[in-house]
Amino acid sequence: MNDTKPVNPAIIAVAITGSVPRKKDTPAIPVTPAEQIESTHEAYEAGAALVHIHVRDDDENPSSDARRFAQVAEGIRRHCPDIIIQFSTGGRGRSHAERGAALVWGPDMASLATGSVNFPNMIYENPPALIDTLAAEMLERKIKPEIEIFDLSMLYKAAQMVDAGTLATPPHVQFVMGIQNALPVRRQTLEFLLAELRALIPDATWTAAAIGRHQLLVNEWALELGGHLRTGLEDNIRWDKDRLAKSNAELVGRVADLCRAAGRGPASAVEARAILGLPQVG
Repeated sequence: MNDTKPVNPAIIAVAITGSVPRKKDTPAIPVTPAEQIESTHEAYEAGAALVHIHVRDDDENPSSDARRFAQVAEGIRRHCPDIIIQFSTGGRGRSHAERGAALVWGPDMASLATGSVNFPNMIYENPPALIDTLAAEMLERKIKPEIEIFDLSMLYKAAQMVDAGTLATPPHVQFVMGIQNALPVRRQTLEFLLAELRALIPDATWTAAAIGRHQLLVNEWALELGGHLRTGLEDNIRWDKDRLAKSNAELVGRVADLCRAAGRGPASAVEARAILGLPQVG
């Protein structure tokens, strides 16, 4: 029996809900707090060490209701006490003033986009004042940002903030690929971004994420290049072209198998906290 632990285990982040998919698109999408708690628990047992959380209102619209964020986080901590909880501060359907409202509840991490970008049907607005405000609150509350990179300029902005001390080090960066008008799904693009990251912020950790049918391909690239992975129904509601995914846990399980096949293995929540420099639970 071989009990050797894998070298460089890969953190699997699960983005359980997002702002776009609805029950009419897939019955698997968890939109109520109870559904989100249950879906996270299943994904945690399948190998996820980090959960990325959006909340919805009673009509499934994106919400900034801090009470809902708190309810979801409380339930997740009860069932998965050491999983890394990451709140979204994203802007789809949420005003600038509302986007940091839930940070008062002290998640382990929160997303932070460091620039604006054109999405297919909207401008994802992240003006400098908003970026600075969110970053300052995260720094004050000791919430680790996940720097969301949708375009190259956002990486350079993040490096400037690290140099200025407005982002704690070492930072964690996520490259988001496959959204129309933003970063394309090209291996050469990801390799260039990583070369720039190593030159500008050499101690940063990183994840690569992709949308829709590209999700699994970018998971494979991230594994090969030494990064971490994101999956989940926020980004991709399908298992393959022939059927919908049954659950977040099903998507996580497939990625966990990829990690094992690559000799890295999925990081436990304890290992993920050590990799990201987060306090251990208990």
